[in-house]
Amino acid sequence: MTIREIFLDKDYNCAEAVLLWADERYGLGVAPEDVKLVSGFGGGLGCGENCGALLGAMAALSKALVRDRGHATPGFKETCAGLTDRFRADLGSIRCTELKEKYRRPDVRCLYVVERAAAILDKYMQELEETP
Repeated sequence: MTIREIFLDKDYNCAEAVLLWADERYGLGVAPEDVKLVSGFGGGLGCGENCGALLGAMAALSKALVRDRGHATPGFKETCAGLTDRFRADLGSIRCTELKEKYRRPDVRCLYVVERAAAILDKYMQELEETP
């Protein structure tokens, strides 16, 4: 299923859509109930702060890389910072309100940002797999 289908046709929010897409793409083992854990990330945590699409991507990255807990995963903090930096470089911000001003359209909501978040995560995950 495409990110567009998940976000628009199934009407998931930005964070939920990115996590569900990543689960399908990478076989992360996200249970349907787990998606609820990122529901509050949509709309920039409901108040326009950090972009929900980025937060959904971060949840997917966490599910893929953390075995026990974040602090016990070597280099995880830096890996998270790397994803955030890529997102910011690509879209110009990580703040929901700023991204909405620039990219949101009434007919497709924040589809562009959600698609970019999925693409950024996909490229980043591929690079991490290639790193020894």
